[in-house]
Amino acid sequence: IRATKKACPNTKIVATGMATDSIIESAINAGADYYLVKPFTIQTAMERINELVDSSVNEEKETPPPKRRPMSMEEKISEIFISIGIPPHIKGYSYLREGIKMTIENPYIINSVTKELYPSIARKFDTTASKVERAIRHAIEVAWNRGRIETINTLFGVRAYVGNEKPTNGEFIARLTNIVRQQMRQAA
Repeated sequence: IRATKKACPNTKIVATGMATDSIIESAINAGADYYLVKPFTIQTAMERINELVDSSVNEEKETPPPKRRPMSMEEKISEIFISIGIPPHIKGYSYLREGIKMTIENPYIINSVTKELYPSIARKFDTTASKVERAIRHAIEVAWNRGRIETINTLFGVRAYVGNEKPTNGEFIARLTNIVRQQMRQAA
């Protein structure tokens, strides 16, 4: 990134990779104009690249950049996971993401986490409900072990958890679902 920016300072650079704060920060500090967190779709990558190209052209013309397309539900979920420290390479990440999407589509499923939500996720990923439950618990543990409890409390809007206190899987999914729903309403 540094070599490219040095040789061609006006070049726009989109870096991609798994999300850790240090990697993203390093890429941006080196001169990346945008960091695209894996996993992402080709459509999302093309949209971000086109936005950078459009903003570059508009800078030369001194016209305001075009409005950015609202974030998709998937992007909102990824952004939340990054902020609270759930890495995308663990299975619980995908299971939590799916659980949140299923709960947004069918809010009543959260009232039957073990009998409906876990089995539904398990079917989609060709695994067992108990493995889904353990993987989600592990993802929550990882977030807590990374020490981002203050971020979680800020995100949830209350000081709900102190020290080693952790939410249940169902509570965690329900809270994150509410946050995503609220963000989607605000964007509309």
